[in-house]
Amino acid sequence: MIQENFIRLFEDGFRKNWDLPAYSNYGEDVTLTYADVSKRIARLHLLFEQCNLKMNDKVALIGRNNSNWAVTYLATVTYGAIIVPILQDFNPNDVHHITNHSESKLLFTGDNIWENLEEEKLSTVKAVFSLTDFNCITLLNQDEESGEVLDKSQLKPDVINTLFRSKYPHGYHKDHVRYIDKPNTELVSVNYTSGTTGFSKGVMTSGNALAGNITFGLRTGIVAPGYKIISFLPLAHAYGCAFEFLTSTVAGCHIHFIGKVPSPKILLTAFAEVKPNVVFLVPLIVEKIYKKQIQPLLAKKTMRWVLSIPFLDQPILAQIRKKLMDAFGGEFSQIIVGGAPLNAEVEEFFTKIKFPFTIGYGMTECAPLISYSHAKDFIPKSAGKVLDIMTVKIVDMDKNTGVGEICVKGENVMDGYYKNPEATAAMIDKDGWLHTGDLGTVDAEGNIFIRGRNKTMILGANGQNIYPEEIEAKLNNMPYVMESLVIESNGRLIALVCPDYDAVDSEKIEQDKLIELMEENRKTLNTMVASYESISKIQLYPNEFEKTPKKSIKRYLYSVNKLEQNNTGNE
Repeated sequence: MIQENFIRLFEDGFRKNWDLPAYSNYGEDVTLTYADVSKRIARLHLLFEQCNLKMNDKVALIGRNNSNWAVTYLATVTYGAIIVPILQDFNPNDVHHITNHSESKLLFTGDNIWENLEEEKLSTVKAVFSLTDFNCITLLNQDEESGEVLDKSQLKPDVINTLFRSKYPHGYHKDHVRYIDKPNTELVSVNYTSGTTGFSKGVMTSGNALAGNITFGLRTGIVAPGYKIISFLPLAHAYGCAFEFLTSTVAGCHIHFIGKVPSPKILLTAFAEVKPNVVFLVPLIVEKIYKKQIQPLLAKKTMRWVLSIPFLDQPILAQIRKKLMDAFGGEFSQIIVGGAPLNAEVEEFFTKIKFPFTIGYGMTECAPLISYSHAKDFIPKSAGKVLDIMTVKIVDMDKNTGVGEICVKGENVMDGYYKNPEATAAMIDKDGWLHTGDLGTVDAEGNIFIRGRNKTMILGANGQNIYPEEIEAKLNNMPYVMESLVIESNGRLIALVCPDYDAVDSEKIEQDKLIELMEENRKTLNTMVASYESISKIQLYPNEFEKTPKKSIKRYLYSVNKLEQNNTGNE
């Protein structure tokens, strides 16, 4: 059990960092100090009391990254209730299902999301609040027989402010920050994932699992007091929530929330303005920046010539490194990439120019961190070293390659899936080992090397293990390829390719020519992979592939059967 209590971490953090800047919504002028955040939490606690919210009741939360989202989350868990963060990418039916399945009593939502929800489909919610101003939008499912009927007029912000002044007549001070006693063993959140291989399940996360991630982040210096952080990863997703938000809050960082869709253009502007001290990214963002800014530079004939000459290449590489450092604000200690493997070519180039990056590994079921090494200690091609509060083993290992399923045990592991004992038993065995579904190896020092997903691995005709992600990584670096998916059909490998239509349009490439270019890519690719990994055909796909919030492709949507069904439906 982690020694530090999850709720006490925030209590101590608010007191220690009282006067420091805490939260800003990027593009707005208002900045909340930790004192301001504490006062808003205290007001929400009074609102919860008015709603008759009890300890361990569920509160659903959905909306874009902003200060009010963060305040709502912290107010819920420090009150002793259980937070149910919902990804704003979920469609209305999914939101209805998650809210009902979790038995959430209250719902805090962005106004734009509420417009698309249907009141009659929210069977457990008693009151709905706007994340814009915490106004009560509507009351639902009032139980008149029990006498627990809420009065909307008593939930207005001005009423809550009156209660606040009455309770704290001499003002709210750091000594007033005293939250509920709740042991780390108790449930803190139910987080519904959006995975690459199917629909989500409710991950039950204890205070211990979250405290394990937070305290690891603090003692290893991932963040530190006064650090500037840009929060653009979805806060309802475990990666962004744990490090851009929770750990950074406890540490006393200044968090800048970006609520817009984080395109490379928006992010690069934000990096230049905020100048973050550490950057948390998913591979897709890094790869897009590399492909748009670095790859065209490297493709120039003069550049290729210079880089081929010893001693001449070093000054050029140093210039590229500086350009890349400046693109991310120029003041960061490291870039931490997580959520999915980084493209091999990008990783190799970053290593060559000594760019300060590292790749971590985790999953929502571990809240989320499993392995991590600081950039200065990072072993190329790895996913970092397994955490000192976790244990790892490889099962069903291939005798020739050493590749097998990665299993973990330790402080960060979930309590199970909410109201789903069958799925829990399939994920966590009787000895407490969580079976990740990821394939890889572990070296003697505890560094994890990921090869692919167990569910996506393709078995070759002669029994060879084929990892489509490794083939895709090579194909994605080829001309006019934005992203790709390798699937198996009738014993052959097919690559679905979404072309880089911006490049295609700018160079006025016709469809027939594009097909020819893709065939050249296919032939080149097949010289780079094993014979059993050869691609028989490239099939052009007209749109970007649907993705999870951490920007991994929802692979289950693109099986051969699914594609055939879609094609039949379009005929």
